[in-house]
Amino acid sequence: MRPLSIEGAWLVETRTFGDERGEFQELFRGEPLSETIGHEFGVAQVNRSASRKGVVRGVHFADVPPGQAKYVTCLTGAVLDVVVDIRVGSPTYGTWETIQLDDPRRSVYVAAGLGHAFMSLTEGATVVYLTSEGYAPQREHAVHPLDPRLGIAWPAGIEPVLSEKDAAAPGLEELERRGRLPDFAACVTLHRALRQRVAD
Repeated sequence: MRPLSIEGAWLVETRTFGDERGEFQELFRGEPLSETIGHEFGVAQVNRSASRKGVVRGVHFADVPPGQAKYVTCLTGAVLDVVVDIRVGSPTYGTWETIQLDDPRRSVYVAAGLGHAFMSLTEGATVVYLTSEGYAPQREHAVHPLDPRLGIAWPAGIEPVLSEKDAAAPGLEELERRGRLPDFAACVTLHRALRQRVAD
């Protein structure tokens, strides 16, 4: 596992085993991930999306606590996966990092409190993501993915396709002004409590 530039985000690489019958892969193993992040990643829900080329999903995030961590894998096709630090008070607040996911042996772990988005680079790109908390619409929010304040470098030549919800989402500065973004100190406290639970 390799940490990304934003604290709390990791690139996870797994192995595929093949023989004359085909191949086998463990898409997710809890123990090595838990050792890396310092606490258990309990899976509450598994989601699958299939997207037309150009579809952008995100930038999504959930209230902290409890937040919602994600483990994201592209099974078919390709997506540009984006992790955004929207934690007010974080040293890397307002920054983002992209990873192209086009091989199911590469996944991205996104800690609770971070923003997450992706753009489908191919027709029918299929993404599976495990989440630490189930869907709770009252706790879930979005930052506009084309917000110039974020300035995410979406691929040139692909027209972004947004849902009505994402197209109507406010920008980062507006959400900060409203007090809707996760607080970095609250995220640190949450992760410390999760690690302490393991130690106890």
